[in-house]
Amino acid sequence: MKVLVGLIVALAAAWTAIGAEQFVVYTYRSFVRWGPAAAIEEAFEAAHPGVDLVWVAPGGGAEMLSRLIAELATGKTDADVFLGLSAMDLPRALAEDVFRPYHPELVPNLASIPEALQLDATGRVIPFDHGYVTFVASGALEEDLVPRTFADLLRPELRGKIILQDPRTSTTGLAFLLWTVARFGDDWPAFWKALLPNTLTVTKGWTEAFAMFEAGEAPIVLSYATDAAYAYITTGEAKYQVLTPDGEAYRLVEGLGIVRTTSNLDLAHSFLDIVLSREIQALIPTSQWMFPVREDVELPPDFARYAVLPENPVFVSPTYAAEHLEEWIVRWQQVMSER
Repeated sequence: MKVLVGLIVALAAAWTAIGAEQFVVYTYRSFVRWGPAAAIEEAFEAAHPGVDLVWVAPGGGAEMLSRLIAELATGKTDADVFLGLSAMDLPRALAEDVFRPYHPELVPNLASIPEALQLDATGRVIPFDHGYVTFVASGALEEDLVPRTFADLLRPELRGKIILQDPRTSTTGLAFLLWTVARFGDDWPAFWKALLPNTLTVTKGWTEAFAMFEAGEAPIVLSYATDAAYAYITTGEAKYQVLTPDGEAYRLVEGLGIVRTTSNLDLAHSFLDIVLSREIQALIPTSQWMFPVREDVELPPDFARYAVLPENPVFVSPTYAAEHLEEWIVRWQQVMSER
């Protein structure tokens, strides 16, 4: 009898799942694996009984955006919302008409986001987290060699002690290129040329660079301003020091938007509002290892202690960057060929 009852319950659950309305969100793999996806799903489904939130995340953010653009070109996609759009991908997404305008009055939590973090003037993409690319030093670096300024990064004592990433293949590498363009203007190639002797290597991506850093191959790596917080919270050891040359670091912003073909507008606006809720935003620091976009969210004590908000955040307009990036990359390649 118990077996029969269990079978009936299982069949009923399966029938409910099959009959439930689906709301589909495209995002990147790590957001579902380690981010606040489960909490968002729970809050969303509690607010909308009978609706099943489905995450589609087999790849990275840029890969998922390419998939969505390809699906829209054929006139068929299941996606209702895309979450995880980097600021650098914004011009491409707008050019491909991926998103439809949202209605601010249907996203009340939007009022809690400061203007400085708004990345899209067209009213299609809303930021949900932000972070900073900068330099991180290990305890192996002598205190008197810790660089505090851009000039310090060029000190001969740091020869071969810095690991960078390629701006053609790495988000952090691209952020640093944009940072130097913003800092030095037309003279940025001269800074890169001067930095070359102190550069141990330029890796394809962040993962490889940080692995070399952790292995002790160099005491300075281009990374994230939350690395010290991550290390302390996960290992209990304060082993990294976040550096902000001249008080600066490059701001990264991630956004989400409503896919233009969705027929679930009310649900989509509700989803956006839930992601911006205080409860979900409070999970960002220790799941995304980024900063929430809401200013009224209290950071976890250890995160607040070790994560660094730069005094002078640097951010290049995505539109301006997209217009000039090809020429900047060509010039960067020329400088690097002089090594």
